Amino acid sequence: MGRLAGRSAIVTGGARGIGRHYATALAAEGAAVMIADIADGSDLAEQLAGKHGRNATASAVCDVSDEAQVKALVAKTVERFGKIDILVNNAALYSQLEETEFTDIDVALWDKVMAVNVRGPFLMAKHVVPHMRAKGYGKIINIGSGSTFRGLPQMLHYTTSKGAIIAFTRSLSRAVGGSGICVNTLAPGFTLSDSVVENNPIHVQSSRDNAVQRRAIKRDAYPQDILGTLVFLASSDSDFVTGQVIAVDGGAVNN
Repeated sequence: MGRLAGRSAIVTGGARGIGRHYATALAAEGAAVMIADIADGSDLAEQLAGKHGRNATASAVCDVSDEAQVKALVAKTVERFGKIDILVNNAALYSQLEETEFTDIDVALWDKVMAVNVRGPFLMAKHVVPHMRAKGYGKIINIGSGSTFRGLPQMLHYTTSKGAIIAFTRSLSRAVGGSGICVNTLAPGFTLSDSVVENNPIHVQSSRDNAVQRRAIKRDAYPQDILGTLVFLASSDSDFVTGQVIAVDGGAVNN
């Protein structure tokens, strides 16, 4: 029996990139997973249902920056699975963002990054937490970034949004800890996900070698490297861990 048997989860941005790996890992550990994304995740849901059982997964198209869509997603998840134990706030604008001098960042793009990367996790927590409080249990995993530890001058919008996620995690953990809900930030280093490799080869070229050199473990990072920590934070093994930022970056933060 998996470590997450009997639990239900929402993974935002779960249809593509690293989020697809997150959803797959949670399902493999026994969780029922709602795959939420602006892209259609029904193919993954069907794949995982075939492997883990008809009730193992579902999918919903959702823009996390839109409160009405978030409310509908949460209602659909509760209707399908009866509860929400785990929330992975993964949806974010990143792989499509070009490296840009900050004075050249368009205000509309800045606002869009903040809407998805910061407002989105807030809205998800706003509407999921009441269901977790009703059960007296929950795990919220906010996906951060190693970029916040050093700053990325050519990705100021993205880095700023992920810095906000750290503050959000720390504040939210204190707001909901009395209800048995743990809130943590999982902060991967630069990771060779399918989406960033396909959508942003220029960013890969400029960041990959430098990322490896900063690490104690001198190699590329892949989505599989993050999954053990994700499952730990989603499971009862981390019931006394909250408000933390856990970097999974091969030791880059220590160097």
